[in-house]
Amino acid sequence: MAIVLGRSPRANDARPTNQCSPRYNVDVSSIRQIASADFPTRWGKFRILGFEGTFGADRRVESAVALVMGDVRSAPPLVRIHSQCLTGDVFGSLRCDCRGQLEMALSMITQEGAGVLIYEQQEGRGIGLMAKLQAYELQDTGLDTVEANERLGFKADHREFAMPAEILKALGVSSVRLLSNNPDKVAALERGGIDIPTSSSWPDLQGGAA
Repeated sequence: MAIVLGRSPRANDARPTNQCSPRYNVDVSSIRQIASADFPTRWGKFRILGFEGTFGADRRVESAVALVMGDVRSAPPLVRIHSQCLTGDVFGSLRCDCRGQLEMALSMITQEGAGVLIYEQQEGRGIGLMAKLQAYELQDTGLDTVEANERLGFKADHREFAMPAEILKALGVSSVRLLSNNPDKVAALERGGIDIPTSSSWPDLQGGAA
């Protein structure tokens, strides 16, 4: 499938008519590309790609989307790995800074003119929406996020970040400038064969690894 990458509206629209669109390797390791479409946003024009894969000893099925803008192959692109947060991303919850981080990443990628945002379905650090709401209830009694998750019988963080490395390889990306201060994301990408020569500055908006 030929893919035309999205570009910032401020980018020069002139380009050779015989320029070929890059082809993504949609059959890398344990993932496959499900869909691909143009995706205009208020930050700029992206290409949205849906991926599905199986991971872990239990061969669990995971899904994620990648928003891709510009040329992400000729130089290490900005990359943000963002975990789904319905309460923050959609409803603007002040219990977290997820929406601010999501919008900041999209803005930085658009200013750069190229980059990838990977949006993983890992609500509540991987425990799911209903368990996350139960954790909220416990937080109302004075527990912090980690304490509430553990009280419910979960680990502090169930995310593994194995899928983003496979998505990046499917996009033909082998080296990135990661928008994160989370060492688990760095380690997961490096285990997956992605080089991170440097991490771009990422603010600690509410005192936690993001």
